[in-house]
Amino acid sequence: MIRMTEPSKITSQSVPDHQPAAGGIAARARASVGPKYLSGLNPEQREAVETLDGPVLVLAGAGTGKTRVLTTRIAHILSQGRARPGEILSVTFTNKAAREMKHRLGQMLGHAVEGMPWLGTFHSIGGRILRTHAELAQLKSNFTVLDVDDQVRLLKQLLQAENIDDKRWPARMLAGLIDGWKNRGLMPSQVPSGEAAMFANGKGGKLYTSYQERLKILNAADFGDLLLENIRIFREHPDILRQYQQRFKFILVDEYQDTNVAQYLWLRLLSQAPAKPAAPAVIPGRVEDANYDVQLHVGESSSESDDRDSGLDAAHRPGMTVAPPAGPTKNICCVGDDDQSIYGWRGAEVDNILRFDHDFPGAKVIRLERNYRSTGHILAAASHLIAHNEGRLGKTLRTEDVEGEKVTVTGAWDSEEEARGIGEEIEQLQRQGEKLNEIAILVRASYQMREFEDRFVTLGLPYRVIGGPRFYERAEIRDALAYLRVINSPADDLAFERIVNTPKRGLGDATVQMLHDHARKRRIPLFEAARAVVETDELKPKARGSLRDLVAQFDRWRAQREVTAHTDLAQIVLDESGYTEMWQKDRSADAAGRLENLKELVRSMEEFENLQGFLEHISLVMDRDGGAEEDAVSLMTLHSAKGLEFDNVFLPGWEEGLFPSQRTLDEQGRAGLEEERRLGHVGLTRARRRAKLYFATNRRIHGTWSTTIPSRFLDELPAANVEITESRGGSAWGGTGGYGASRFDDMEAFGSSYSTPGWQRAQANRNRGGGRGGGGGFEEEASSFSPSSSSPDFGSFSSRRRGPMTIEGELVAKSTGTTSEFSLSDRVFHQKFGYGRVTKIDGNKLTIAFDKAGEKKVVDSFVQRA
Repeated sequence: MIRMTEPSKITSQSVPDHQPAAGGIAARARASVGPKYLSGLNPEQREAVETLDGPVLVLAGAGTGKTRVLTTRIAHILSQGRARPGEILSVTFTNKAAREMKHRLGQMLGHAVEGMPWLGTFHSIGGRILRTHAELAQLKSNFTVLDVDDQVRLLKQLLQAENIDDKRWPARMLAGLIDGWKNRGLMPSQVPSGEAAMFANGKGGKLYTSYQERLKILNAADFGDLLLENIRIFREHPDILRQYQQRFKFILVDEYQDTNVAQYLWLRLLSQAPAKPAAPAVIPGRVEDANYDVQLHVGESSSESDDRDSGLDAAHRPGMTVAPPAGPTKNICCVGDDDQSIYGWRGAEVDNILRFDHDFPGAKVIRLERNYRSTGHILAAASHLIAHNEGRLGKTLRTEDVEGEKVTVTGAWDSEEEARGIGEEIEQLQRQGEKLNEIAILVRASYQMREFEDRFVTLGLPYRVIGGPRFYERAEIRDALAYLRVINSPADDLAFERIVNTPKRGLGDATVQMLHDHARKRRIPLFEAARAVVETDELKPKARGSLRDLVAQFDRWRAQREVTAHTDLAQIVLDESGYTEMWQKDRSADAAGRLENLKELVRSMEEFENLQGFLEHISLVMDRDGGAEEDAVSLMTLHSAKGLEFDNVFLPGWEEGLFPSQRTLDEQGRAGLEEERRLGHVGLTRARRRAKLYFATNRRIHGTWSTTIPSRFLDELPAANVEITESRGGSAWGGTGGYGASRFDDMEAFGSSYSTPGWQRAQANRNRGGGRGGGGGFEEEASSFSPSSSSPDFGSFSSRRRGPMTIEGELVAKSTGTTSEFSLSDRVFHQKFGYGRVTKIDGNKLTIAFDKAGEKKVVDSFVQRA
């Protein structure tokens, strides 16, 4: 019998809440009609998407689908009706990432996401807020955002007004300091006095104040102001802060590990629950209300900050303390990877992500550890390496893919052999059908690229430099080459015009225009026009004197060219012209790198017989201009590789001092070492199928050859996932035969045989010597130029030497196995030395007795039959 209850007597307890049983009919039916955008997500990814309430930190390792999780989470919020598009704040670091997110959302939801005005970069969103409230920052809504060049020009004006020597205290250095202060959320009044004293004998703070005042007069802001002024407005006007807190129901942040202090403060303010209207007054440097307590103590020492917040690590962020909020926080989701925080040098604070659960109590941490990019051996090596870091939240990448090839470690004798070996490996991969677009070389320092660029030109391999210009296209290299071009050819007007006032000589546009006019009238080169003009009174005395000195310098350098090695001449020119000194006095962040590039340029000239041959080679390098769609090897620094992936990744230069960088270790200590290790982790995880590490036994550092030590990071790799291989480019580190076997011991390394006399002699020596010596540790052996030892000892640390084999090998390598088309006694003509007769032939090198210049040694490509 069915018992019925009167409707008026039914209570809520009579009908218990119901949830479909796991695996039951209802649960399976609901899953079958669920949103399509959730299909294909693994359990961790799905949890990150569906956990919408409260603070969430998604620790997303490399290749774990971070972008997919972020965009799917936005789609889930919209499809569930939890917020409208205009109520979601989603910030990224690049415009490219923002465009990609919008594109993916459009595909998921079936329409373009035009209604998401608050999806963009930190600066674009900050700029939009600032334009809305421009009057509160003493600006108009149509204010101009200055670029770096405009900033430097404005700061130069301020330095001149204060009678500060801009050579001793460059404007670019001050721009870097101000940008650093703004990245830390510091207004002029909040800069610590010790830091202000770093510039112009304590005038740094005053100049910062004058700069900000001048910006207001010009109705302008720089990029740092786009967030700094936001923070100030939010602090001083809690009603405006409350408007945005109420507007944004959900906040999502990409690459949270790369946020700086200003970005962190901006997010902390917006991520708090809206305050009650009757909140206490907010003063600069302090934000507090009835619902939460956020204290921003700016301009104090780190020790004071530590006393105020016992939970703050001593090395956290000088000048700022943030107490944990007392009230609820909004629905904020930060996605990032503490193991990929590699931008500390530009203000990024890895502590922001490490302290997430402290800043947002009750936060849920979700780890994405399933990697969809790399093979098992690569992931195991990367995970084992990064596990040596102490400052990390901890996760282990894994894959369900095949183990794949082991990570290889290869030693080379020097950087030239390193480039040659990598070049040959790339050619081998190309023969196996690999696309060049799926091959990348990731270097620690930009000057390492020069060896590879030259090698690729020699091999005819297309390449592109990502994240910056190619080596010979860098401004400092073009300037140095311009000096050398004028020495080689005084009629090179383009080169002369480039350096006539570089470094500054007081020869402005008016002087250059006068030289052009004079040159056109007399139909002579600019250099000859300069020689003529300095003998007249057309120029002012100071400009005339500077130009006369420059002409005299070029005449002197041109005379030295006949008696001085071209490498020494290049160094003399850079020093005497003042160009090296110009960069030594430059206090900008990239000045040291430019000086290293100049040293690398001089070193690269050693491979050429003379200045003309070097410049001819450069013209070939510069002439190559492949299209963006061309199949080409990618060449970039490790910092530029973040977010990219390739099937094959080469990682050269894993040596102490270079990687980890000695400068980073000296300046930042253990924190710097851990960031360098994170950089190595990033490099390894760029590879899908193959990761190949290289180190050189000898490398030119600061212009001097030095014996290097393999990087400590190599010993932190797991032996089970690493394979030691021999360089294809020639002799490598170690070998029981001393410094390593000759590059001619293995015919296969060349891919073909040669029939030149030098090659035949090298092979005969190899056969007489009984083959290669084997492998083993580094040996201290006698010089190849000392009397030969008869000891046949092949054991470790023996005194056995290779005899003349290496010498012969070097000769063969330099002649490149080519034979000259000229014969003895041929009559030839040389553009510089005139007519002469061939007296000796060595490969493609000719010794010629010239009628007037005497006996000279030249490359046969520089002469023609008479």
